Amino acid sequence: MPERTSYEPGTPSWVDLATPDLDGAKRFYTSLFGWEAQPAGPAEETGGYTFFLLDSKRIAGLSPIMTEGFPTVWSTYVSTDDADAVAGRAKASGGSLLADPMDIMDTGRMTFLMHPAGGAVGAWQPGRHTGAELVNDPGSFTWSELHTHDVEGAKAFGAAVFGWTYDEQDMGSMTYTVVQVGETAVAGMVPFTDDVPDEVPANWMTYFAVGDCDAAVAKVEELGGSVLMRPMDVPGVGRFSIVADPFGAQFGLIRNA
Repeated sequence: MPERTSYEPGTPSWVDLATPDLDGAKRFYTSLFGWEAQPAGPAEETGGYTFFLLDSKRIAGLSPIMTEGFPTVWSTYVSTDDADAVAGRAKASGGSLLADPMDIMDTGRMTFLMHPAGGAVGAWQPGRHTGAELVNDPGSFTWSELHTHDVEGAKAFGAAVFGWTYDEQDMGSMTYTVVQVGETAVAGMVPFTDDVPDEVPANWMTYFAVGDCDAAVAKVEELGGSVLMRPMDVPGVGRFSIVADPFGAQFGLIRNA
């Protein structure tokens, strides 16, 4: 179901990029994915927030870095029917709030959470803006994946805060954790490899669907981005790669099986 007008609570529904170079990011992503950039409203009201559109549908967001020291990063937002309750459960489960629950005009209400194992993740209570209007098609958001040193801690946090359940899949060299809402797979969790230093924090990776992974990776390089993991095939999943934009934001590209 590529076109979406709603999301079950607990489902990642939106991704956005915080970047130090709005114009540069617009040039990179519109060239890479064929997106259009549309201001979310008057800059004095939105802080410069921008929507990326594909076929006139909202795909993702773009924001200047608002807080000194905030990383250049793609962030995941999980749909909820009560952002304040999510914030309360996060604090009760050992997390902290990077952003207290707040209304974003009439578009919705959000909070942003941090947990040592569960990483930094947003919660979005939809108002006029329900989330990405197109998913899983080439050029659109398709998957969010947590990379962490402590999968068990992340699972406990996600279950307590978002009501997630899990399906463990043996991938040979590791166990991949599929995050579920009911019987629906909505995200993934993967342990860091042993060579990742302990001080590297848990983080969420955003994946975008593409029609041709190798061609998309070549385009990233042509546009000044970098390749962190060359394309590889995963049986039953697809062909994927990890890349970074010219400003350091990492994301995945995947041709779904």
